[in-house]
Amino acid sequence: MDTRELEIFLTTAELLHFGRASQACNLSPAALTRTIQRLEEQLGQTLFVRDNRTVQLAPAGEQFCVYARQAVVDFQRFQRSLAGNLQLTGNLSLYASITAVYSLLPDLLEAYRKTYPDIQLELRTGAAEKAVLQIESGEIDIAVAALPDRRSAAVEFLPILTTQLIFIAGKQFVASTDQIKNGQLDLAQIPLVLPQAGLSRRRLDKWLKRNRIVPKISSEVSGNEAIIPMVHLGCGVGIVPQLVLERSPFRDEVVILDQMPELEPYIVGLCSSKRNLQKAPVKAFWQLAVNQFVNE
Repeated sequence: MDTRELEIFLTTAELLHFGRASQACNLSPAALTRTIQRLEEQLGQTLFVRDNRTVQLAPAGEQFCVYARQAVVDFQRFQRSLAGNLQLTGNLSLYASITAVYSLLPDLLEAYRKTYPDIQLELRTGAAEKAVLQIESGEIDIAVAALPDRRSAAVEFLPILTTQLIFIAGKQFVASTDQIKNGQLDLAQIPLVLPQAGLSRRRLDKWLKRNRIVPKISSEVSGNEAIIPMVHLGCGVGIVPQLVLERSPFRDEVVILDQMPELEPYIVGLCSSKRNLQKAPVKAFWQLAVNQFVNE
């Protein structure tokens, strides 16, 4: 067996899903299955217990995890000792919302490129609420995400900044809505523009439930950035992180509402799996982030 086979086994053991593990390892499901079967034949033991719905580690698989992790770490350490001062190479995949790309990553990415020019960077953008899922699925090395209320023990989080959740409305909507002008906004009557999912949606839903309010939802969108133009068009009152509003091209076309529910703010930072942080390109990026945001 070689270290590549051990890494494939460890990925499968972490995800406990052959389909997601094959994607994370850039293998076909059949190739991943053959690798696991080859390991089982060499060991003479079953590593995974599978049925049509679940995958679990067999007792021998749990023991083999300990060996495989240490073997991979030892091999990587040996590689580094041979490389000496050779330039770090490899790949690094990042996931972030458009706002995070504009506001949090420019200086960090520039420093990383200058320090490690031979690392190939892959940057994917999308809705912030999907960031942690990208890490948990093994599709991405590092993501910019809001600190979730409940964290997986397999995911590491590096806080960078805190941003408030604010309520906004279009200027014309404010001018034509008596409730807003009088400062007596009833969230049961005012149409709301909300994210389909994510931390801000869960926190608002929790507040509404606690106050026994059934909201009047006019629109649900994917991603915080899309809420602001919908609010600008007069679709209703929206809720967004203040950082997103500050970076929006529509920031001067909407109004921040006072006397609104005070929701717990976002803590935004980097997240990665403990397994990914063993990779030299990921570890180097993480350390640069610590130096820039924590140790400055």
